[in-house]
Amino acid sequence: MAVPKKKTSKSKRNSRKATWKRKAALEAQKALSLGKSVLTGRSNSFVYPQDDDDDDEE
Repeated sequence: MAVPKKKTSKSKRNSRKATWKRKAALEAQKALSLGKSVLTGRSNSFVYPQDDDDDDEE
């Protein structure tokens, strides 16, 4: 017969939520940093295609 699970304590619940939010905040910070470096042209860790309009016209 099925038995109900024990209730999770508030501290354990809050700890899990804090960990999840911390991970999300770190990823958001990384994405913002990468975006800034791409915009300034100083990115070394991100490869993306660049438009070579000069070569097409010749």
